[in-house]
Amino acid sequence: MTRTHNFNAGPAVLPLPVLQKAQSELLDFEGTGMSVMELSHRSKAFESVLARAEQGIRELMNVPENYTILFLQGGASLQFSMLPMNLALPNKPVDVFNTGVWSKKAIAELKKGTPYTVVASSEDKNFSYIPDWKTATLNPDASYVHVTSNNTIFGTQWTEFPETGDVPLVVDMSSDILSRPLDISKFGVIYAGAQKNIGPSGVTLVIIRKDLVERASTSLPTMLQYRTHVAENSLYNTPPTFGIYMIALVTEWIKSLGGLDVLTQQNREKAALLYDEIDSNPAFYSPTEKSARSLMNVVFRITGDNETLENKFVKEAEAANLVGLKGHRSVGGLRASIYNALPKSSVEALVSFMRDFAAKNGL
Repeated sequence: MTRTHNFNAGPAVLPLPVLQKAQSELLDFEGTGMSVMELSHRSKAFESVLARAEQGIRELMNVPENYTILFLQGGASLQFSMLPMNLALPNKPVDVFNTGVWSKKAIAELKKGTPYTVVASSEDKNFSYIPDWKTATLNPDASYVHVTSNNTIFGTQWTEFPETGDVPLVVDMSSDILSRPLDISKFGVIYAGAQKNIGPSGVTLVIIRKDLVERASTSLPTMLQYRTHVAENSLYNTPPTFGIYMIALVTEWIKSLGGLDVLTQQNREKAALLYDEIDSNPAFYSPTEKSARSLMNVVFRITGDNETLENKFVKEAEAANLVGLKGHRSVGGLRASIYNALPKSSVEALVSFMRDFAAKNGL
């Protein structure tokens, strides 16, 4: 078997040891005679899996006891709606930082009935930078402040989050969660689709401060209230059981490596290797400002924005077993997603391919 160098933005590469562990347990999970996919979500066997996943997240991220961890469905996109439904207060607009497509999607849901203010935006330069939050005028009476921590399409990432005082800071961490240690006490809500750094698609992780759970009106649809899922420990309805099992395995894999400090160093090394090639090789450039460059999604172009050559690059890369390098359809270009589970050897293979491609095409 030959493993592909997988640079897909999501669903994305999973750790090989995790896949091997899941494979070994696929037909018979811990002597139950059933796959995890066949277990009742009300069984003691699955309750143990759920506890492992929750404890893994809590330990790795050092989540305080006054926060609840939920495993929901609907992707991060459903959270764009659930958040204002649950957290928006009368006459208290939501403050939003607009730094890319996913921020705009969150704003689109606010437009449907929740007052909001865009306090800073990087749209003036095609989202190539992260605006300085210190120069933004934050409303001390806002319902909450919304930030997208890493922007997969434009390749930018927040390195320092806004100080919001008593206003809850809500962050979409779909594409960089578990990639670095954070002080969770600074956040009101963290949410993330699992399919980039946590596990397979189908699970949405929500970490919410307990005092915020009861903000919502009880007249909201039951499934759209956070309190429903908190009260039932993510088991109000049938959860994505296999995805939660995979999250448990991923957290155990991260702990076996040494935790988030070790992953942070690995992520920095991989990103530096690729950015160094982009900056030193005249055939390529990155449109993202250096101070805002993501460690998870590296966006780059062929000099001259030559679409024909970029398409050739993607096609020949695939033939060389490097997949997922085409930029997002909305911006074009090239993109390498180098999440936690992507080995350094894959980045080394990409850098080698870039050099060969440049030489063969006279760039």
